[in-house]
Amino acid sequence: MCTGNLYRSPLAEYLLRQRLFEARHVIHLSSAGTGAIPGTPLAAAVASFLRERGADPSGTVSRRLTAEMVERSDLVLGAATEHREAAVRLAPVRTLTRAFTFREFARLVEAEDAAGLVDPAARFAALVQGAAARRGAVRAHAGGDDVDDPFGAHPQQVQECLVRIEEVVERIAAAVRVG
Repeated sequence: MCTGNLYRSPLAEYLLRQRLFEARHVIHLSSAGTGAIPGTPLAAAVASFLRERGADPSGTVSRRLTAEMVERSDLVLGAATEHREAAVRLAPVRTLTRAFTFREFARLVEAEDAAGLVDPAARFAALVQGAAARRGAVRAHAGGDDVDDPFGAHPQQVQECLVRIEEVVERIAAAVRVG
């Protein structure tokens, strides 16, 4: 999730869906924004970035994050700490150990937590549990765990943000995939 559901979270959703295609029947992905105006079209820069990578984002529009979405999620990833905190406020009991920023989860997830597990759902649950257990024990990197909002930024900065998200998605997808 992010703020407007126009850049960061829809990009992460599409890229993860693409990289975890084999597990699509078990791992369901969606994105939303904490301040989204429902029905707003995806940012053109994100749509172009996704098309270059073989995805078809046509018709993608923003959605607002709801408590029901958070309650139904086994993992909640926010672009920034403020998004993680918003999810926890919506469903504190369910989300406290399941909510991370994109970069935080990528930093904490270890494929070894799911060693020997082939079932995608079991692997996924083990990875989330392992990352939650590691929280606080692993030092954050100097740049922090937030992905800055590229809304209104110079096109080069937008592109850098999108590439950064793609790198984070690769790390997460690599841990989830078997082998």
